[in-house]
Amino acid sequence: MTTDSANKAPPSGAANDHRAGHRERLRERFGKVGTSGVQDYELLELILFRAIPRRDVKPLAKDLLAYFGGFAEVISAPMSRLKEVKGVSDAVAMEIKIVHATAIKLTRERVMNRPVISSWDDLLSYCRAAMADKSIEEFRILFLDRKNKLIADEVQNQGTVDHTPVYPREVVKRALELSASAIILVHNHPSGDPTPSRADIEMTAQIVKAAKALQISVHDHLIIGHKSEASFRALQLL
Repeated sequence: MTTDSANKAPPSGAANDHRAGHRERLRERFGKVGTSGVQDYELLELILFRAIPRRDVKPLAKDLLAYFGGFAEVISAPMSRLKEVKGVSDAVAMEIKIVHATAIKLTRERVMNRPVISSWDDLLSYCRAAMADKSIEEFRILFLDRKNKLIADEVQNQGTVDHTPVYPREVVKRALELSASAIILVHNHPSGDPTPSRADIEMTAQIVKAAKALQISVHDHLIIGHKSEASFRALQLL
């Protein structure tokens, strides 16, 4: 014979209580061990909690990872592409882009007004965060003073999926305006392969020639791919 208590339905808030418990446990674990103690989908859950306060977000986190291929790809995806995934609202996309903007600002602050030689890894981290997963080519110039400190970082131009128009005269003109003694050229390859093209090599040579005439050094040209980067200096192309 069953008891009345056995026939009672669970409290209406039981499912919500379970989800709330999951959220608190995940937050607590992250607070203790950081990113080393959570999976990528769990880190995404922590981000989604803010935009979706009363729903299980684990399926959406896993859908995002499956759609874009990885955590970094999710965070850096444009809002329009994020909303291609079912369940991603404007609020969700905005929350993800806030995290991306924060990552870029953090890495940028680590290299501004510091000698680039002593903060090269931070410089690469910043370039990856800012450019690695863009869907079109972007040409960026890092301007350095006489002590090789980064004094300005500017996007000079944006192009198509495989080409960005670059004008050596404009590059050198801007360096003179900023009283820069040296520059580092940076652009991304949306294909993901950072191997320099013939056009990249020829364009770099033109900029080096124009800069040299005005005693401005070109320290390097970095090409940023999805998972790696290429250095003209390391490849002995400078």
